[in-house]
Amino acid sequence: MTETRTFTEQSPIRVFLLDDHEVVRRGITDLLDAEPDISVIGDADSVERTLVRAPALRPDVAVLDVRLPDGDGITVCRELRSAMPELACLMLTSFDDEDALLDAIMAGASGYVLKQIRGSDLVSAVRTVASGQSMLDPATTARLMRSLRADPAEAPALAPELASLSPRERDILALIGEGLTNREIGKKLYLSEKTVKNHISRLLAKLGVQRRVQAAVLASHLEQPDTGGHPSR
Repeated sequence: MTETRTFTEQSPIRVFLLDDHEVVRRGITDLLDAEPDISVIGDADSVERTLVRAPALRPDVAVLDVRLPDGDGITVCRELRSAMPELACLMLTSFDDEDALLDAIMAGASGYVLKQIRGSDLVSAVRTVASGQSMLDPATTARLMRSLRADPAEAPALAPELASLSPRERDILALIGEGLTNREIGKKLYLSEKTVKNHISRLLAKLGVQRRVQAAVLASHLEQPDTGGHPSR
């Protein structure tokens, strides 16, 4: 499913850039445009503008600032990937924030880099995610998931809430745990995106969590009891 894509000077990596600082956008644009196989096809300084412009331009890679005045790049990543599942999102942030990293993973981001990164490393990161590979360090991801799963406040109260989920909600929860977008979940389960959204709202309420990433962590607990196979599709 993860086919490696090849880009050339004739068919460059098309990059869209979201950052609220003009000087950062200019610097990154100059850096990337200097590479023969990379072309910055558009940029924006807000969530709203990005959600309008990027789908029209059909980039291969979106470089997204995590913290923005009118929202956050992680929500943008989820929205864009829902509209363009083939899009690779590279999250860019000034902070080494474990919560943001985990949220980025669950939103389907292909990579997460700090703004302190060297220019040559950012160019490499863009090429890596464009080719269909992940820039997320598996060891870091595993450590984060382990620490969240081990949260003692969460574990004891888990069983009743999970038991209250319908088979369909349990299926959806498991797919959230795999980092799928609403659209991808809908395709897998033959449901509309709106129906998936409604199911997720209900299951989040049943589990007593507000955020999708928290539900993904709880999904890991499904793995132990749920070994008897899934309901027939």
